[in-house]
This record gives sequence, C-alpha cells and structure tokens, in this order.
Amino acid sequence: MIEKRGGVADQAVHTGKYARVEWERRFLLAEPPAPSAVTVTRVINDRYVTGTRLRLRRADFSDGRCELKLTQKIPIPQPGAVQGLVTNTYLSPAEYDVLASLPAALLSKTRVSVPPLGVDVFDGHLQGLVLAEAEFTTDEEAQSFVPPAECVAEVTDDTRFTGGHLVQASRHELLGWLAEFGLHPEAS
Repeated sequence: MIEKRGGVADQAVHTGKYARVEWERRFLLAEPPAPSAVTVTRVINDRYVTGTRLRLRRADFSDGRCELKLTQKIPIPQPGAVQGLVTNTYLSPAEYDVLASLPAALLSKTRVSVPPLGVDVFDGHLQGLVLAEAEFTTDEEAQSFVPPAECVAEVTDDTRFTGGHLVQASRHELLGWLAEFGLHPEAS
C-alpha cells in the first residue's frame, strides 16, 4: 500500500482496493441551466461528519428514487483533474439513520444533469452559487475536455469550491469569492 498524507488533521491515508481515483473538473456558471436541457434532477442533502473526511449523502430523485451513501474523499494536493481518492458505500435507510445521528455540517443543493455536466444549484447560505462538474475515467479525457460556453471560470484547483470547504463558508465569504469571478448573485 502507498501511504499518503491529507484530509482531516493530516492523518495518514492508505490507498487500497476499495478507493478509486476521482477525475473531476469544476466550473462556475452564472445561472442554472434552462429546464429544457435537464435530463435528471435530484435534491441532495449532504452531512459532512464533524472531525472526519466522511460525507453522508441523501439524494432524492424526481422519479421517487432515493440514494443513500457514505463517502470518504481523500484529497491529493496537486493541480489538475485528479481530485483524490474516493470510496463510496451504499446504505440502507436504517444504516443511514444511524449515521445521520452523528454531528455534522449540512449542505443542500439541487443537482441537474445537463450532459456532459452535473450542475449543482445551491440552497441556504450558498444560494446563488451554481457549480458544474464533469467527471472522467482517465487523465487524458480530463485534459482534452472543452467546457461549454456557459462555464464562466474553471475552479478545479480552487479548494474553496469543494463541498468540504463550502459547507464551512459564510454567506459573506461566498459572495466575495464569486465577485472575484465577476459573479454577483444578489444583483440578479
């Protein structure tokens, strides 16, 4: 096994057969996509478990399906599309309920699929943030991807726009970050 450093309090991480490399590029959008372009919609509620690298997710799809999962994301501090290692475990409702009792920071958003992007439209104190992501299976795919014109700026290497950081951000911080890219959601 290869030992890496990262995550919460710089804890040691051992890569193994269950974690997979996550290739992803992220982009800011000025507004949500047109409803006619959307192929799938789901409401996502994430619980970032306090003091860990764990995220508990509930995704409610527009067709009535519900997906419950526990995810561990281990960031790899390097520029580019390799975001790190990710491990997912799908849960039963009873398992989800047990884990949902743990202290956590909450983040909610609506994710719409607009191929080739998944677009997150955030709620609550992050309202006005529209973040798109494209996922890949190889580094070559990620490097050759040309983002659609509606992508205002690429923020792949900007850790402020990762879920673990966004869940901790204040409204004031978010508005400042978006202003750096010429986005002013409260003015719209």
